[in-house]
Amino acid sequence: MRNSEISSLLLPNPITSCNKPNELTTRAPIRLMIVEDHPLLIEGLRRMVDEEPDIEIVAEVTDGDEAVRRALQLEPDVILMDINLPGKNGLQATREIKNSQTYDGSNIIILTAYNDEEQRLHALRTGALAYYPKDVRPSELIAAIRAVADGKYVINDKFLTKPDAFRWIIEQIENDANDNDTSQEQSTPLSSREMQILGLVTRGTSNKEIARELNISRQTVKNHINNLFHKLGVADRTQAALLALRRGWVRLEDTNKVLS
Repeated sequence: MRNSEISSLLLPNPITSCNKPNELTTRAPIRLMIVEDHPLLIEGLRRMVDEEPDIEIVAEVTDGDEAVRRALQLEPDVILMDINLPGKNGLQATREIKNSQTYDGSNIIILTAYNDEEQRLHALRTGALAYYPKDVRPSELIAAIRAVADGKYVINDKFLTKPDAFRWIIEQIENDANDNDTSQEQSTPLSSREMQILGLVTRGTSNKEIARELNISRQTVKNHINNLFHKLGVADRTQAALLALRRGWVRLEDTNKVLS
């Protein structure tokens, strides 16, 4: 893992944070699951965690579908979740895990090579408690693991309670709407179905083929596509596909047609 400085995450008017976690106290180790498909990064994360006596890795998973299954089976305290994964992407997996858990739930940190403020907001609204680029310093990521294990959100390098984090999210939505003269709907993450259809669109699948694969009507497909265009602020399928690839929601190697 690279040790370069973390990219700046500053946004206007950050909410005052709660205090950072105190020094480690005696307690059961934090049970961590890593969801990442690049062997070098997995090795770097493993070495980083091996140096921390209060954190133990309970699973290493390489795709989104398996991440959901293992999360519900193992109930880890914290999940480090990549976005650009085979199968379900990290945002889809995060949403499904958070919506499926009947216990207190695993707290999720999104790790991504596609770092931007809008995607961070989407990640938090999907259910993640923190969002970091993959060049985050190990010391910062370890601190974040401990914080989210205690139910804290990490935003702008600050540790927030859930109410403060929700206030921050609402402020960002309102600011974006005022700045861009757009509706709140455009700041809303795609639903699971919309993300699924976006993946098929990016692969060059026609509306008729999508309808047949998902066993829904062509009009329903059209409605979903119009909704996701509106949420993404794009005008056509090509723009939507390019945005999905740029953000890592769809893997380039999973596409089977050339965008034109």
